Amino acid sequence: MPSPLLLPPLLLALLAAGCATRAPQPSGDPAPAPRPAGGWPDKDGPDAVIPPDLHKVPDAQPRLEPIRKGGPNKPYEVLGQRYEPMTEDRPLVERGLASWYGRKFHGRPTSTGEVYNMYAMSAAHPTMPLPSYARVRNPKNGREVIVRVNDRGPFHKGRVIDLSYTAALKLDLLRGVAPVEVERITYEDIRTGAWMRGGTPADATVLSAAEPAPLFVPGAAAGAPEQTSTALLRNPPAATPAPTPTPPPAPAPSLAAGAQTDPAALLAGGSSSGGGESTARTDAKIAPGFWLQLGAYARLDGAETMRRQVLERLDSLAPLLAVVRDKGLHRLQAGPYASRDDARQAAERLRLELALTPLVVERR
Repeated sequence: MPSPLLLPPLLLALLAAGCATRAPQPSGDPAPAPRPAGGWPDKDGPDAVIPPDLHKVPDAQPRLEPIRKGGPNKPYEVLGQRYEPMTEDRPLVERGLASWYGRKFHGRPTSTGEVYNMYAMSAAHPTMPLPSYARVRNPKNGREVIVRVNDRGPFHKGRVIDLSYTAALKLDLLRGVAPVEVERITYEDIRTGAWMRGGTPADATVLSAAEPAPLFVPGAAAGAPEQTSTALLRNPPAATPAPTPTPPPAPAPSLAAGAQTDPAALLAGGSSSGGGESTARTDAKIAPGFWLQLGAYARLDGAETMRRQVLERLDSLAPLLAVVRDKGLHRLQAGPYASRDDARQAAERLRLELALTPLVVERR
């Protein structure tokens, strides 16, 4: 006969599920996460003492982070419902209810293994690839925030996102569940700066006025190969009506078509090779930060060939690669990286795995 003493712990376990179940346990490992000293609070909510000036906490700064096909992005099941997380860089727009989670999960590991900080700009989503960045808008007051999605949840019908305490505070959603609009920020949005929507965050760096913004290759350039494999190319609009057609400028004699050139030499004096170019510039920007230049080419197909060769040997680099036209050359670059040290570590990895010596380039 089972002992009645087993009943209270069972009831406590059911109550601990709360309104926002976090980080689903993998099958075959039902053990819960270890509790810190003193145990978890019975109910979620804010801390007894809230840090001041949380409304001044800056939004998350989107950066390119590879999406793992396993780990936190594997299919999982919670409360009898199966979820299939996205494993590719695709746009996602949703409308639904938002909730927030606080002290009950503060300091506990998220689905990505990071420690949850209720005072940071983060969020949980049931199927968005982890990690991701998302724009969340409160349609009632027009407020928007950018959050880093690094956790799973919420697991309630109608709810589309679980916000950190600070994110909910900035959206004025602390009073309870409320409608929001959620938009995932793609690699393309990050690379081009489109996520800024014409503005520049106060803590973001901008391109130096002394150096023109790099250009994406025109999509309809005469003689250029098809661009189906280079998703980051743009069709720059002409600044002025095109004059009568003129013969294209002769290629620089020092750059053989498709041949890889010395990145350091090109950065030191690459502008001379594009002196006769008349292509109109555009306002399209490459995200600021530290980039690795893998090569620079007189023709697009040379850069594209090199891009394919790199991906054949190191496909995890795919979300970081971009082909941009700058100073008359097509440059294959990877980035952006948050710091020079991060870029140098990545350059060393490429040197060991691909026998390349990338050049670290800083874009301001």
